[in-house]
Amino acid sequence: MNDYFDDKPHDECGVFGIYAPGREVARLTFFGLYALQHRGQESAGIASSDGQMAYSHKGMGLVAQVFNEDNLRPLQGHLAIGHNRYSTTGSSHLRNVQPYLIETIYGPLGVSHNGNLTNALHLRHQLLKRGVGLSSTSDSEVITQILAAPAGVWTTPEQNGQESDRWVARLQAFMQVAEGAYSLAILARHAIYAIRDPLGLRPLCLGRLEGGGYVVASESCALHTVGADYLREVEPGEIIRLDEAGLASFTGRRSERRALCIFEYVYFARPDSLLEGQTIHGVRQRLGRQLAREAPAEADIVVGVPDSATPAAIGYSLESGLPFTEGLTKNRYIGRTFIQPDDQLRKEGVRIKYNPLSANLRGKRVVLVDDSIIRGNTAGPLVQLLREGGASEVHVRVSSPPVRHPCFMGVDMATYQQLIAHRLDVEGIRQRIGAESLAYLSLPGMEQAVREAVAEANHPAGSPETGHCTACFSGRYPITIPDWLFSDERDKLIFEDMWG
Repeated sequence: MNDYFDDKPHDECGVFGIYAPGREVARLTFFGLYALQHRGQESAGIASSDGQMAYSHKGMGLVAQVFNEDNLRPLQGHLAIGHNRYSTTGSSHLRNVQPYLIETIYGPLGVSHNGNLTNALHLRHQLLKRGVGLSSTSDSEVITQILAAPAGVWTTPEQNGQESDRWVARLQAFMQVAEGAYSLAILARHAIYAIRDPLGLRPLCLGRLEGGGYVVASESCALHTVGADYLREVEPGEIIRLDEAGLASFTGRRSERRALCIFEYVYFARPDSLLEGQTIHGVRQRLGRQLAREAPAEADIVVGVPDSATPAAIGYSLESGLPFTEGLTKNRYIGRTFIQPDDQLRKEGVRIKYNPLSANLRGKRVVLVDDSIIRGNTAGPLVQLLREGGASEVHVRVSSPPVRHPCFMGVDMATYQQLIAHRLDVEGIRQRIGAESLAYLSLPGMEQAVREAVAEANHPAGSPETGHCTACFSGRYPITIPDWLFSDERDKLIFEDMWG
């Protein structure tokens, strides 16, 4: 949907899980997914269990398009998981919609996944060799089938006397063979499980419901929406179980370091969410302040590209002393439909999504702050819109470094050729977008701003031995990436191509 009008990268998914006896968990899951809608707009689904039977409904579209009173009502039970999807492995097709729900020897198993396995091709091949049938083309089904595989198929780690729970053992076994990014909400007959990869590449947090029960979600904004109090993040490499005994924690797979995707701070996460003890809005303001220190401009006003760049623009304004004002209004319903524009409307996509506020722009030298430039599809048209609105000069400032490298851990920017900063230097991009000047936040400046924000929150992630994944900016990947993934022919349809 959004590809027609958007230059932004897309995170793969939002996940949600809830254990709450006596509550309408499917309805709460709906509202949790509604709060996580920004993380995926292609499809949505919910699976629930009453301890005997499991129930599921999913479909293509936004949460409010997929669910209604009639199809929520049959989703009975006191535990549920939900999922919003943006595809990065596997096409935007009904067969790839999550949660996956299958029957196993130990009862129902449902899986909601955010992230990407970098060794999914190998794991998929192993499953197929063992005679496991696959019905989709997503690495998330690979995860589901690994967890459901009979004992002995996958190496089971020692329990260390912690737990005889079969699902904990299988989750631990999965974590020994899986590489890449995964935050999972998992539905079993009597419990919800949540796990996070050892590097913590994708976010996952935990909350407590008033009156009893627990919630896990990709972001804390979903907790507040359903009336849950934020407890903490699920730790990298941790397994959480939520059931009638309460909350239990187990070690899945340890790592000496952390590598939370730093793009969560730049763009993905909702501004009111908490990460590493800090609000996203506050960190984005810091990024804007650092940008103003590194790349000042002789201008009259500061304008942000709504909505994700607004906090950085405010920070730039506060640090530079230039007044912040609205210069662009956004139609927030663009991208919320499956009606595809014709060729001419596609070319005019930015005009459909944004309108200039001429009264604020006329005769002004404008600093236009954006959070990122990925493919370079919208920056030029935005500059032109400001000029048409009366701006005499447009100076573009970006509150993150140039994105020069693809991501293989759950973000839809998978090839070098998609990235304008890989093909052009800063001056070349400036000429392409038609701005008077263009400057990006430096990588050290971005890392410093985030590090200071986290340290201020007195969170362990602020210590030198932990950190963030900056691979899309630096080319330094926190895990070994198979050579075939760097091919320009590689894309999210890789498993469909195998079927071809």
